[in-house]
Amino acid sequence: MTDLQLIGERAVAAKYAVQLASEDEKNSVLVHAARMLSERSAEILAANGKDIRRGEENGMHPGMIDRLRLTEERIEGMAQGLTQIASLPGCIGQVMDRFERPNGLMIEKRRVPLGVIGIIYESRPNVTADAFGLCFKAGSAVILKGGSDALESNIAIVSVLKEALRLSGMTPDAIQLIKSTDRAVTAQFMRMNEYVDVLIPRGGAGLIRNVVENSTVPVIETGTGNCHIYVDKDADLDMAVKIIVNAKTQRIGVCNACESLVIHRDVREAFLPLLAEALEPARVEMRGDEGVREILKDCAPASQEDFGREYLDYILSLKTVDSLEEAVAHINKYNTKHSDCIVTQNKETGERFLSQVDAACVYVNASTRFTDGFEFGFGAEIGISTQKLHARGPMGLKELTSYKYVIHGQGQIRE
Repeated sequence: MTDLQLIGERAVAAKYAVQLASEDEKNSVLVHAARMLSERSAEILAANGKDIRRGEENGMHPGMIDRLRLTEERIEGMAQGLTQIASLPGCIGQVMDRFERPNGLMIEKRRVPLGVIGIIYESRPNVTADAFGLCFKAGSAVILKGGSDALESNIAIVSVLKEALRLSGMTPDAIQLIKSTDRAVTAQFMRMNEYVDVLIPRGGAGLIRNVVENSTVPVIETGTGNCHIYVDKDADLDMAVKIIVNAKTQRIGVCNACESLVIHRDVREAFLPLLAEALEPARVEMRGDEGVREILKDCAPASQEDFGREYLDYILSLKTVDSLEEAVAHINKYNTKHSDCIVTQNKETGERFLSQVDAACVYVNASTRFTDGFEFGFGAEIGISTQKLHARGPMGLKELTSYKYVIHGQGQIRE
């Protein structure tokens, strides 16, 4: 038996133990794990430092370094996420629907765990704690395959979480980490149907495409984020500037950062100079179409590739349009179905944008940076699902469950 098969066997055994745990028992583990993450932050930061140094030596992009980096604040955020998950109402066993058939059969639709959840992800070690917390609360075991660039960080975090499980009287196999960096092992993991019930990729476009195209295990696709903000002709321009600066510069290496702007032609003369001045301190490079460059003479030209790109960098594409319809058509052509926003004071225009833009999360007058499980009150998230089957948007606790039908009879047989 290979190491990967052994991990699979242990995960299958663990999932039944987790399913039998009460809500109080699961919550106690999560609170204990949160406390231990805080207490052992120095150990985790030391391991993360090794990953950061290796990344810098290998010329890793600054946006990816930002994703990889842990701080005391970010570790505390991980701990808070586990605590918030523990405070959420349990949903396993919840009766989603109940009805009686004319023949007397009583049928209930009950929420149940997925079982063994596999997660393949890149760079962001905070995903390790988030994934454990949500999967465990949802009654499932989890097998993690993080990126090689975050291996030391992930080993340290998983060590803490396993100890929290053990000290709480729960099997440490409820969370397991694949430490091999061999791509063949990852390929094998994607075909472990006998052990893994669902696979969730979280990372860049290449990783997600690889998992979707090569996995035989059912996949919930999380997406990259070419997020748009449309500045309407009826926008409050000061509000628009504030929202864009936040969405673009607050943190560049995340999928909910703004990458593309769409600007109504009627406001470009008043708006673009304000925006350029506001983005100057962060040294954001703007790449615009002809309509933008007529106002901002130093703006670099934007290509069609720019309009569809997730930069994860201090770069922003800009497109001018003559109508809401043109804005929506542009966004639906180039977005990744993640998060898009309109800034407008016209309620009717806002509602039309909400109904016509095809994305998991659509905003009126708010930063796209809010597309996040923690910000939505889910406690944490596995990722942002950009598909339409099973789950869409931030995947919190309920999105990590399935359901089954439970039927009570009194001896009925089918004629």
